[in-house]
Amino acid sequence: MRHFDFSPLYRSTVGFDRLFSLLDNASSEVPAYPPYNIERTGENAYRITMAVAGFTEAELSVEAKEHVLAIKGEKADENDDREILYRGIASRTFERRFQLAEHVRVEGASLENGLLHVDLVRELPEAMKPRKIDITTGETKQIESAVN
Repeated sequence: MRHFDFSPLYRSTVGFDRLFSLLDNASSEVPAYPPYNIERTGENAYRITMAVAGFTEAELSVEAKEHVLAIKGEKADENDDREILYRGIASRTFERRFQLAEHVRVEGASLENGLLHVDLVRELPEAMKPRKIDITTGETKQIESAVN
């Protein structure tokens, strides 16, 4: 089994640090189905794209809870008279979990052309955003007081 080094990704991504740690620690245990991409679409925006050919919206579920994004696909039983000679398109049930970094929330999900797109956004609270601090000189200002 190959070992992938995710250390270069730690420097260039924001929001998925825990995800890369989990992938680094359990790369041999990560199932290969369904295949997916994680991409950065903006400074604080991400998109997970998962290939879910053959699944309908009703057969897919996306749930975010306590820094975990769970995507499940449950294929309905096909009780038809077809005899499949070769099955190259997988239609099995799957569940894939992603660890989300702090302050990352799911913005929405869409299904188009057999691809499930899950949009994520990282929103830092005002207290955590950088702010500019004014620099003052050593001069002291005297406050005038009104004397009766």
